[in-house]
Amino acid sequence: MKRCVILFSLFILMSMMVFAAGPKTYQVTGPVLDIKGDVITVQKGTEKWEIALDKTAKVTGDLKVGSKVTIMYTMKAMSIEVKPAATAKPTTPPKKN
Repeated sequence: MKRCVILFSLFILMSMMVFAAGPKTYQVTGPVLDIKGDVITVQKGTEKWEIALDKTAKVTGDLKVGSKVTIMYTMKAMSIEVKPAATAKPTTPPKKN
């Protein structure tokens, strides 16, 4: 019984840590096309991806145009504008003859 309580407690603790992990991390891999200030442009297939380059980003190796890179990033909201809900037009019931 004691073992079951300990295992259950451990399961609950690990479940809580999963939800507190933070935003999902994504990655893009490809050659660097351009580096301008705080924006890096990477070619992924036929698409060009522009990703903000934060000053706190850890860069290993020589980052320059033409280098093949793998960038790990998260999506972060910069601003949120809430619009009022659309009001539904009152519908009139069909008339009976």
